[in-house]
Amino acid sequence: MASQRRRFSRLARSLTLATSVVAVVALTACSGGTSGGGGTTELGFTPAEQDPDSAITVWVDASREPAVEAFRAAHPDIEVNVETYDGNASGSASLQTRIALFDQAGEGWPDVVFSTQNNDASWASRENAGVQPFAAPVNKGWFDQEFLDGFTPGSLDPLTVDGTVYGLRNDLAQSVFWYDQSLFDEFGYEIPTTWEEYRDLSDTLAEEHPGYILGSVGDAFLGMMVYYWGAQAPVFQVEGDTFSSDFEAENSQKMTELIDHMVANGTLATDSVFGADFVQKYTGKVLGMPGPVWFTGAIFQNPDSLNVPAGQLGAGTPLHWEGEEIGTGNVGGGTWLASSHSRNLDATKTFMEFVTSSDEYQVELAPGYPAYQAAAEKWIANQASDGYFVGDFEQTVVDAAGQVWSGWGYPSFSAETAYSKIVLPALAAGETVESVVPEWQQEMENEAQVQGYTVD
Repeated sequence: MASQRRRFSRLARSLTLATSVVAVVALTACSGGTSGGGGTTELGFTPAEQDPDSAITVWVDASREPAVEAFRAAHPDIEVNVETYDGNASGSASLQTRIALFDQAGEGWPDVVFSTQNNDASWASRENAGVQPFAAPVNKGWFDQEFLDGFTPGSLDPLTVDGTVYGLRNDLAQSVFWYDQSLFDEFGYEIPTTWEEYRDLSDTLAEEHPGYILGSVGDAFLGMMVYYWGAQAPVFQVEGDTFSSDFEAENSQKMTELIDHMVANGTLATDSVFGADFVQKYTGKVLGMPGPVWFTGAIFQNPDSLNVPAGQLGAGTPLHWEGEEIGTGNVGGGTWLASSHSRNLDATKTFMEFVTSSDEYQVELAPGYPAYQAAAEKWIANQASDGYFVGDFEQTVVDAAGQVWSGWGYPSFSAETAYSKIVLPALAAGETVESVVPEWQQEMENEAQVQGYTVD
């Protein structure tokens, strides 16, 4: 849960789900069994022969296992087989690799998968080896438009290819500036709202309170999605089949210089926020840190991590350049994909709607800010209800959900892999980010070309 010290009361909720079994069965009379490439229907894909009594197979990462258990409790009539995998974390491509093997075999696909990567629609919407795309369209008549309209505006954009939506977002991961109010009061500092103020504060902090930090670039998602995405730096962009990465742009250069400056003065850690070293070094010494909403439970309220006491932590305005509009990064936020090969589309749809919108999971158990707007309103109210946070936490987080910069790209490869391969080893060796920018950019361009993109 977002707060491991909270116990939210379970709110009973009945989900009225529009089923599509009759329509699907009628359509599959022409489909001839397991779907392959070729014909489509008004659902946007050719359904497999349906078996309404069959179990559905769901793949999740360990953090989403509570979603499956909540579904089983709410729908004991639907049998669910669950497999835990890495969630496609850090751009591992494990999901894409395994689906490709099932495409070649013509069988074995799971009914639903959860992925930590929001760019999966770029490959899951394509035919492979003559087999229709793995991800089933959700806005071509299968799911009710009224339900789809309940998602936060823009949240389904990463899953939309040529107007077709190929999945549902689980949660949003907008960044804010997390701050320790007790430390700011003790040191007499002002909470920064711009990247320039943040950089200036780092110099003061380094001089007056060495050992205290203002963030970390020791994880690929932080370096790329908190800092460069939050800086509106055009280093990871896609237009059609063209990929571009511009480290010479003003915002890109300014962010590279900011990171190198703060690493050098000791206020920007290069340790992973999930590592034991980070916890040992920086518990009680994080003055502030730009980061995603899910840092609440993963880092700040986690007894095994920083474990910040109640009444100290606040969420400030996302950092942005002076004179520019706020354009925060989006640091993850998971995706649910439904298989076009499912033999029980009715149960699959029921599961997809439950895990993205139900109070039983998204409000009471989910660790991050739900993408479904009604659930998000209840989730954030729960987070703010017990007085753990200070300041206008609730409004800041809600506002940031609509301030994610739209200039970031969603190609069929992850921004994390090149950062992990090039930048993290350089930082560990004491080198600057600027010194490896050419190699870093080349690595991303190589990945793009391997995936079939034209590099601009």
